[in-house]
Amino acid sequence: MLESKQNKQASTGASILVWDVPVRVFHWLMALCFAGAYLTAESEQWRLVHVTLGYTMAGLIAFRLVWGLIGSRYARFGQFVRGPAAVAGYLRSLLHGKPQHFLGHNPAGALAILGLLALGAATTATGWAAFQESSAELWEEVHETFANLMLALVLLHIAAVIASSRLHHENLVASMFNGEKAGQPDQGIRRGWHSIGLLVLLGVAAFWWLQWKMS
Repeated sequence: MLESKQNKQASTGASILVWDVPVRVFHWLMALCFAGAYLTAESEQWRLVHVTLGYTMAGLIAFRLVWGLIGSRYARFGQFVRGPAAVAGYLRSLLHGKPQHFLGHNPAGALAILGLLALGAATTATGWAAFQESSAELWEEVHETFANLMLALVLLHIAAVIASSRLHHENLVASMFNGEKAGQPDQGIRRGWHSIGLLVLLGVAAFWWLQWKMS
């Protein structure tokens, strides 16, 4: 409760850096890969693209799990993952028209992130299984089910971001581009970790190049 009050006061402050570069790179690459993989799922002509994007998602999820443990302050799971009571309290604050403000992810948003990571992992794992010869048809059905569940959660996440942006009077989409939100200077992170973000981009680009060369 104390943290939410402090963050509510911080919402009227100056722009500070909250989301580091690796988090932002992960976010947009993950969105790109899922959208691309979903749109190419039924096409044999684009099968290599579909598989490549699926493997890329798996690598991105693995990176995010590690970065969630050793990354900057607001990237760490320990900072934003909270228990059921916190989630219920946040949802009640929305219903009462007085939403709690969190500088990082809010408790409901944290659940969405965990859900997307779990469904992303399940989707890529079953996709890999479907790519094998044994029991391919069964795994394809399971793979499609997880992909559709992930799409539903993505759409819910987008709707929640739009609603939250209006309720808190802040542009959450813009903050995922520039990494900035309103807060007090001492609440911002000191480093953007540009080098790590660049390594993620280079790693993905190198993997795509290898997939194209080997096709």
